[in-house]
Amino acid sequence: MQFDFGVHSSLLLVFQAHIMVYSGLCFRRYLADRYASDLWLSLLLLLSFLYVCPWMLGFAGWYSLQPFRDILFYVPFQHLFFLGPVILFYTLSLLNPGFRFRKKYLAHFVPGLAYIIYSAVLCIYDKLIFGGYYFLADEQDRDFDDWYQISGFISMIVYFIAALRFYISYRKITLNFLSNADAFSFVYIRNFLIAVLGILISWCVIAIFGLFFRVDFIDSWWHFLSFSIFSYYIAIAGYSNAIRSRIYIESWTLRSTGRILLAKGSSGRQIGFQDTVLLAEPRDWNEPPEEALPDDYSEWLQKIDSMMQSEKSYEDPELSLPQLAARLRLSVPALSRIINKGAGSNFNDFINAYRVQAVIGLLTAGGHKRNTLLGLAYDCGFNSKTTFNRAFRKKAGMSPKDFIASLPK
Repeated sequence: MQFDFGVHSSLLLVFQAHIMVYSGLCFRRYLADRYASDLWLSLLLLLSFLYVCPWMLGFAGWYSLQPFRDILFYVPFQHLFFLGPVILFYTLSLLNPGFRFRKKYLAHFVPGLAYIIYSAVLCIYDKLIFGGYYFLADEQDRDFDDWYQISGFISMIVYFIAALRFYISYRKITLNFLSNADAFSFVYIRNFLIAVLGILISWCVIAIFGLFFRVDFIDSWWHFLSFSIFSYYIAIAGYSNAIRSRIYIESWTLRSTGRILLAKGSSGRQIGFQDTVLLAEPRDWNEPPEEALPDDYSEWLQKIDSMMQSEKSYEDPELSLPQLAARLRLSVPALSRIINKGAGSNFNDFINAYRVQAVIGLLTAGGHKRNTLLGLAYDCGFNSKTTFNRAFRKKAGMSPKDFIASLPK
C-alpha cells in the first residue's frame, strides 16, 4: 500500500497508530465490563483517528495516486457533526452512571448522518452516473469545504459548552451534597475538557490566521499535529482512568424534575459511600423548602453547631447532606438553604470548617507531639492530605505547619 514515510506523515502516523490501539482496547474493555463510557471513548478515539487521516495520508502521497486519491475525495473522514455529541455523551456517561442512551438522543447524530448521505450521493453520481468528476470538478476534498468546517466546529463548540456546564453542575452538586467532595472531583474529566478546548483553540487559530494569510497544506499540518497530541493524551488518560462516579443524576439536563441518587454499587471500582441509597429531593439547592424557615437562621445554625459539638458528626469522612438532614429531622433542601443562606457556605466547606476547628483544638493541646499531622486530620474526618491543607489554609489563613510554628513553645 502507498505510504511515503516523511517527517509530516510519520509523526502523525506514530500518534494515530497508538490512538487506534487505545480505541480497540477501550472497546474490548467495554465488551468485558459493559461500562458505556468505554464505548463512547472508543468511538471518540476512532473519530479522532479518521479526522487526521486526510492529512496523514495526504503527506504519504495518497492525493497524488489513484485509487487513493478518490478514496480521500469521496470517503468522509472528518465527521465533525459526530464529534460534538460523542464528547457530550462520553462526559455524561463518566459523571453520571445513571445516564442511559435513549432513542430520542439519536437526533443529535442526524446532521452527521446527513453528511454521510451527502457524501454518498456525490460518489454515486460522479462514479456511477457521470463517470468522472462532476461535483468534484475543482478536485477539492469536500471535507474541507468552508461551510462544513465552520458549521462542524460550531457544533463541536456548542456540545463542548454543554459538557462543560454539566461538569460545573456536577462539581456544585458534590460541594453542596458531600463533605468529601474532593474524592469526587474527577480531575480526569476536567483535564479531558481542557484537552478538547485545546483542540478547538487550535482550529480557531488556524481559521483566524487564514482570514489574513494564505494557509497551505503544511501550515494546517500543525493543527493536525496538535489535534493528534491532545487525542493521544485523551487516549492514555481515558484508558488509565479507573474512577467511576457513583452519583446518579436522573436528568442529564439538570432540570428541577431530576433526582440525585447516591449509592454504593457492587463494582470494585466504586468510591466510598454508605451501603444505603440516599435520595436528594428534586429541588434546586437554593430553592425555598416545603417547611417555612425564619429569615434569621441563627437558631437553626445553633442547633447544628450543638449537634456537631456533641455528636462530632464531622468525624465521618463520608458524611453527606441527606445524612445530616435526617439527624436534624429536616428535609434536604431545608438544610441546604440554612447552610447556603445562613452560613454563607456550601455543605463541603461548612463541614470542613468544623474539621479544621477540631484539628486546631488538637494542635493547641499538643496533639502533634503524640501523633502525625495527617493522623490528626484523618481522626477529624479528612480523607486526603490535599483536602486538609486547602481547607486548613482557607479557615485558618495559614498552612498547618505555619500554625504549629506559631504555637507557644
